[in-house]
Amino acid sequence: MLAGAGLLWMGWSGFNGGDPYTVSTDASLAVLNTHVCTATSLLTWLLLDILFFGKPSVIGATQGMITGLVCITPAAGVVQGWAAILMGIMSGSIPWYTMMVLHKKLWLLKQVDDTMAVFHTHAVAGSLGGILTGFFAHPKLNRIFYLVPDWQHYIGLAYGLQMGRASAGFKQMGIQLLGILFVVSLNVFVTSIICLLIRFVVPLRLSDEELQTGDDAIHGEEAYALWGDGEKYESRHNSVYGVEEFAQDLPKGGQVEMA
Repeated sequence: MLAGAGLLWMGWSGFNGGDPYTVSTDASLAVLNTHVCTATSLLTWLLLDILFFGKPSVIGATQGMITGLVCITPAAGVVQGWAAILMGIMSGSIPWYTMMVLHKKLWLLKQVDDTMAVFHTHAVAGSLGGILTGFFAHPKLNRIFYLVPDWQHYIGLAYGLQMGRASAGFKQMGIQLLGILFVVSLNVFVTSIICLLIRFVVPLRLSDEELQTGDDAIHGEEAYALWGDGEKYESRHNSVYGVEEFAQDLPKGGQVEMA
């Protein structure tokens, strides 16, 4: 898990740093903010685990890392370092709260099979990053990123309020919210169609009995299985049911002559 998480973090540096499609100050800032926000988010998640559960965990560190990466992505090249730290604190705490607290209380979330916590690490953290980008985006960094003459129109709400251009800041925040709504709607629509099509071929969910056994066991791939575990779902290629039939075909005495 840690090896995969490390590779993901390393690859995300190229993911965010490569957004400007050039070697520039903005690309360097994007890489720096990516590391700052992600490290802060990871530490925040671990701190909450320690405060509420008494100890940190590898899974918690990985989840905090992912929420930090997802949150900083839309803002990597257009926010300052202190804003990246604040985003890391929020990306390590708000998704933690939705996963550890709200998920256990809200009926709708409890009906969703989400063993990887994708809703919290991507939907919540991604929406949070989009909103915070509209709040912390620095106008001068936007000028470097967009390279357009009317760069003054691209300003975060925080700087819009500070510089007396609140209307431009609220406009940008509205654009961010509309973008989030569009992405959510597109994903729900397209994913629903894909799932409905797949449903005609294979079931979308295992039965409760199979879930009790485990999806690995029903495919005959159970690790460290004791003798007899998962026999009901073994395939004909690795089943032990043929042992009795094979024994009946043995000569008297149970010996088999080898050529």
